[in-house]
Amino acid sequence: MGQSIPFACQDWASTKAPYRFLSNERVNERDILSGHFAATADRFKVTRGTTLVLQDTTMFSYKRERPELVGYTGKATTRTGYGNGLQNSLTQCGILMHSSLVVTTEGLPLGLSAIKFWTWKKFKGCTALKRHVNPTRVPIEEKESYRWLENTRESSALLGEPGRCIHVGDRESDIFELFCTAHDLGRHFLVRTCVDRLAGDGQHTIDDEMRNSRVKGLHRVELRDAKGVPLVADLELRYQRMTVLPPIGKQSRYPALQLSVIHAR
Repeated sequence: MGQSIPFACQDWASTKAPYRFLSNERVNERDILSGHFAATADRFKVTRGTTLVLQDTTMFSYKRERPELVGYTGKATTRTGYGNGLQNSLTQCGILMHSSLVVTTEGLPLGLSAIKFWTWKKFKGCTALKRHVNPTRVPIEEKESYRWLENTRESSALLGEPGRCIHVGDRESDIFELFCTAHDLGRHFLVRTCVDRLAGDGQHTIDDEMRNSRVKGLHRVELRDAKGVPLVADLELRYQRMTVLPPIGKQSRYPALQLSVIHAR
């Protein structure tokens, strides 16, 4: 593990085999990890109670003289020297992995239930396109964020038992199509929102409605600042079930949903 392929394989015949395997376009990550996914499903079946399916993206960076042979993951700026040194633009080379990790509420990992690999070369030009086209009018299937929906569907098909699973995502998962997908699959989900969506009759937003909701829980949290000094924070919890509307550009394609909204302050 960690050695080059020729070193690990010792002879040329054994070395050629993995190179052929890695260059075979008929083999994808789902084939390679099929045994792992099956093991995840087996572990899930022998556990009881609520299980969390955590989605997030990881970036793998590599140093290559020709980044186009691997893929692009973005741009970075490096500074030469101190003070007012010159800035150099650096192309980051590598791949991105979007995975769904299944864990129990006690924190025991059961394995991966879905995974996607890609590079931003596939979506090259999307940022420029947003200057001319309203992003809400671009089909979700043509967006990079479609991976959230795909992983939710694949995890649901693998695990079954929709009442036991809660799909969890960060602010990037605040996608109305994802809400509809989870609703259609009968799945629970918890996302951290970044959009103050229209609610109720469409004349006000979620934040407007939550301002009129009373505090229903109070927690005292102990923490430390950067210097290690102990602090105490009071966390106010408000929650309410309400009608959440799709974006205006999507209201002809997607229905309003009854969702539970939680505010923590």
